Amino acid sequence: TLQLLDPLRTQMRDAGFEPVFECEALTCGGFDFRFAIEVIPTPDMYVDIRDYRFYAARSDTSVVSVLVSRSRTAGFVQIIEVGPRESKGLEIGLFDSSGDTEAPEVAPELDIAAALVEQGHVTLNDLLFETGSTQLSDVAYPSLQNLADFMAENPTAVIALVGHTDATGALDVNINVSRQRAEAVRARLIDVFGAPEARLQAEGMGYLAPRASNLTSEGRERNRRVEAILLSME
Repeated sequence: TLQLLDPLRTQMRDAGFEPVFECEALTCGGFDFRFAIEVIPTPDMYVDIRDYRFYAARSDTSVVSVLVSRSRTAGFVQIIEVGPRESKGLEIGLFDSSGDTEAPEVAPELDIAAALVEQGHVTLNDLLFETGSTQLSDVAYPSLQNLADFMAENPTAVIALVGHTDATGALDVNINVSRQRAEAVRARLIDVFGAPEARLQAEGMGYLAPRASNLTSEGRERNRRVEAILLSME
C-alpha cells in the first residue's frame, strides 16, 4: 500500500498541497475509521481493514483525501477532492463524492447481500442480546439465512462477525461478552446454516463503537448487536 500511496503523495506535494493527516490501518482506527469515511462501493473500491492507508492534504482552493488498499491480486486507490465547482482538480484521476458519509443501518428485511457489497458491513438487526447474555434463542433468524446464502453464492467471501455491547460494566468484561456473542452467531451460522467455518471470523469490540447513546434503555438496546463485515471477496 505504501508503493501505491507514495507517488500520489509526492504529486500532491509538488502541486502545492500541504499534508493534513496520514495514518495506516489499525493506527487509523481499523474498521471503525474505514466505515466512518466515504468509500466507493465494491468492486470499484475494495478496502482490507488490516491493510490500508489514508492521506489528506489541502491547497488554497481544495482538500484532497487518498485511500489505498489491496487484495491478493490488485491494488485499489480512491481519491476525493472537495473544493469550488469551478476549480481545476488534480490531474491524477479523481473520484467525485458527495452526501452523508455515514452508512445507513440496514433493517432485517432489506437485502443483506446488497448491503455487504455496497456498504461493506451490515448490522444483523434481528439478533437480540440482553445485558450480559451471550446466548441466541432457538428461533429463525432471516439475517443469518441471508448471510449464509450470500457466502454460498460468493465462495471467496470472507466475513468478520463483530459483537458490540452497551456500556454497562467494565470494558474487559464487555469485550469478552461481545466476542462470545460474535462466536455464538458464528457457531449458529456454521452448525445450522452450513456456512463455511474457514471464511468466518469472530471479534468483539465491547462498548467502544456505540451507534446510540448509552444514557437511555433504547440506546443501550441498539448498542447490543452483532455486525457482519465483508473483509474480502475476489
